[in-house]
Amino acid sequence: MSMGWPTLIAGYFVVWWLMLFAVLPFGTRPAPQPDALTGWRGTPVAPRFWRTVLATTIVAAVVWGGTVALIESNWISFRSGPWAMQEK
Repeated sequence: MSMGWPTLIAGYFVVWWLMLFAVLPFGTRPAPQPDALTGWRGTPVAPRFWRTVLATTIVAAVVWGGTVALIESNWISFRSGPWAMQEK
């Protein structure tokens, strides 16, 4: 049983969104001096947004590809084997 295109696209979108939050903090550095008015240092000096988007896309493609391969391989299956739902 193969997954359809809408399922594959929706799955990739979910994986990409999760990987965005995993990749987002890599390489960011807060401002060296806090803001004079608020004292806030949280905004990165150079956020490098497009580099983060590219890294997220690559990581998400690898994770998504592995997930799809695992699902399609039936190595872990809920249709047969020890995790199958028992028929009544």
